[in-house]
Amino acid sequence: MIAAVVGIVAFVTLSPLAHKEAGRRKALADLPVPVIDAAARLADMPVYLGGVGTAKARNTVTVRAQVDGRIMSLKFKEGQDVKRGDVVALIDPATYQAQLDQAIAKKALDEVQLANAQRDLERYSKLPANVVAQKTIDTQQALVNQLIAQIKADDAAIANARAYLDYTTVVAPIDGRTGIRMVDEGNLVRGTDISSGIVMITEVKPIAIVFTLPQQQLAQVNAASARGPVMVEALDADGKTVIDRGTLQVVDNQVDQTTGTVRMKAEFANADLQLWPGQFVNVRVLIETLKQVVVIPTPAVQRGPNGTFAYVVQEDQRVALRPISVGLQTETAAVVAKGIDPAERVVTTGFARLKDGARVSLAREDNKVGAPDPAKGKAEKVRSACAADVHKLCANVEKSRDAIRACLNANAGQLSDTCRAAVAPHEGAEPREADARKVDGSATR
Repeated sequence: MIAAVVGIVAFVTLSPLAHKEAGRRKALADLPVPVIDAAARLADMPVYLGGVGTAKARNTVTVRAQVDGRIMSLKFKEGQDVKRGDVVALIDPATYQAQLDQAIAKKALDEVQLANAQRDLERYSKLPANVVAQKTIDTQQALVNQLIAQIKADDAAIANARAYLDYTTVVAPIDGRTGIRMVDEGNLVRGTDISSGIVMITEVKPIAIVFTLPQQQLAQVNAASARGPVMVEALDADGKTVIDRGTLQVVDNQVDQTTGTVRMKAEFANADLQLWPGQFVNVRVLIETLKQVVVIPTPAVQRGPNGTFAYVVQEDQRVALRPISVGLQTETAAVVAKGIDPAERVVTTGFARLKDGARVSLAREDNKVGAPDPAKGKAEKVRSACAADVHKLCANVEKSRDAIRACLNANAGQLSDTCRAAVAPHEGAEPREADARKVDGSATR
């Protein structure tokens, strides 16, 4: 008997609550699902291959002394842009100037001796054969030839001495930017010391980037190269901002068997000096552009047990689950090969309660940002006036505006006066008599 009484009491107590909960769930199920949609469109879709590389100077030269001597002066500033042939440093030329002068004097002496030998040979040749022996003439001819060869050697010695003298003026061998100097004025440098230098010059405009791609993508790159120049983009650290654009120059002639990748090199103009030697850079290679394909936002692509699908918004404000075939997908856009027409719209946000045939309320993703929302003031008013009622009656309800409003409507008889006034359909509207009675039931509003 006690158990029967307890059962009856429990049934009488819990049955209304169960009916209320069922009514609340039914009300929520009938509400439209708030979603955001976007239009499918026809567009040209670039196909990129991504990789990571390192910026490298196209030419790098360490300027060193070619002769021994003391540095008289440095003619550059650290970090200065120099042209080929610009003077970088001056080495004391006194010793090499003296050697040049000595070689010139030696040539002058040999030229005098040659002139004298030639005159003697001419005199010997004019005398009768019985006066001067033929041997004497031949000897004199050999002396003339010897002096002629000596003068040629003197010319070479002069050229050598002049070259050493020119080496005392150190010039830039390439166009580029100087680094931090390696030696100061007044120091002694030696031409045989290859371990040290005066300054390093690096060519930064243009600049090259050496990067790698998986060997599986090599065929695509070669096919793109066969069609023409391949564009390569250097990206910032975020992987989205384009720093500079260049062209692919070299594909290495072998695959690295250790990593299964292929090294490639692209050249960039680097007009704004966004790239610097030694810098790690993200790159992407444009291998193809798909012309006028159907493109939808990537969040619209959903995956289930039966494959990829998307929710298409129909004219009756309901959605249809549509199987699709995705040809290419990036972080922001997806190319739909089959299943979506360009004139259709797809859901991009709000999939939690969405199902095939569900009714939806739309917030266009491509509407202008910042458009006035006439319901915003009303929602703020309800939120502040019904905070206590929501906490008491709708604690287990999804935290969305439509769901909260449905819960409050389902529990209208238990709302406070303040909340009941806030959720009224419009200002001045007459509330229902059953919901408007005071606590004591003696009067109505």
